[in-house]
Amino acid sequence: MTVVPLAPVPSRPRAVLRPQALSGLWVALFSSAVFGTSGAFAKPLLEAGWSPGAAVTARLAGAALVLLVPALTMLRGRWGTVGANWRPILLLGVFGVAVCQFAYFQAVERLSVGVALLLEYLAPVLIVLLLWVRTGRRPRRYTTAGTLAALVGLVLVLNLTGDQAVDPAGVLWGLGAAAGLVVYFFVTAKANDALPPLVLATGGLWVGALLMLLLGATGLLPMEAAFGAVPLAGTPVPWWVPLGALVLLATVLAYVTGIVAARALGSKVAAFISLTEVLFAVLWAWLLLGELPLPVQMLGGAFVIGGVLLVRADELRAGKPKDPELENPEPEDLEPRDLLPA
Repeated sequence: MTVVPLAPVPSRPRAVLRPQALSGLWVALFSSAVFGTSGAFAKPLLEAGWSPGAAVTARLAGAALVLLVPALTMLRGRWGTVGANWRPILLLGVFGVAVCQFAYFQAVERLSVGVALLLEYLAPVLIVLLLWVRTGRRPRRYTTAGTLAALVGLVLVLNLTGDQAVDPAGVLWGLGAAAGLVVYFFVTAKANDALPPLVLATGGLWVGALLMLLLGATGLLPMEAAFGAVPLAGTPVPWWVPLGALVLLATVLAYVTGIVAARALGSKVAAFISLTEVLFAVLWAWLLLGELPLPVQMLGGAFVIGGVLLVRADELRAGKPKDPELENPEPEDLEPRDLLPA
């Protein structure tokens, strides 16, 4: 009797969490954690008499100076690399850094900080909608559920209560900040082996700092600073302590690690993980400023984390092994980085 081997039964492909994606996830969380320190370190400066424009300009300029030497060392005279990649550097600096910061502070002048921050962090939702328009397919169920959960979580974390007057101009500025954040995620997520993340971050920060200085010189952005002692964690410290932390932690480390994470994860997942910055901001405010989070904010944090996990799970469920017979990917499987021009 001849034994005929049974043909293997095709099974549903399982998504595999690549080491690159796993490391990118941790890098993205670290980036959100250090980005979240910006409010805790900036608030003592603002309360001491610094204008928002002066604080953000000092933040960007200081970070650009810190990264200049490492970036030049990494380039090793290959200025052609910078010239060939002037578009992503310019887009990051103008929209992802300067416009995002400027629009956010304009929104804060007209709205409460909570409403302005909520508008800015509509960026992940805008990314999902943009992908929907560009691909012609609705978001998958997990992505939709994650988007809604993250929005609910943000509202709870920001603790938006009571009657608040809404200025239409402030809303438009807040949406402008969100648009700048969208550009940041799309630009940083685009794979580019020729342009290291540190060089991209340095170039973007220089462009952003110069643009902010230009806005200050023209009088569009007030520039005021005070150089006395400021309170931090209940202790008076020199003004350069929170400013130094704002530059090194909330800008240098935050932007470089954020770009690394976006390239590893893609803009959609990186954008949703960035929502955890709000959670870290609440935590840092509690540790450094004594602002204890409320139970409703902790509940909101659970919603945000749940939303991030849903979006990440959706990415894993969509993962398929490479098939040489498939020449064109389905629109729903396109990475957000694939929607940018080369």
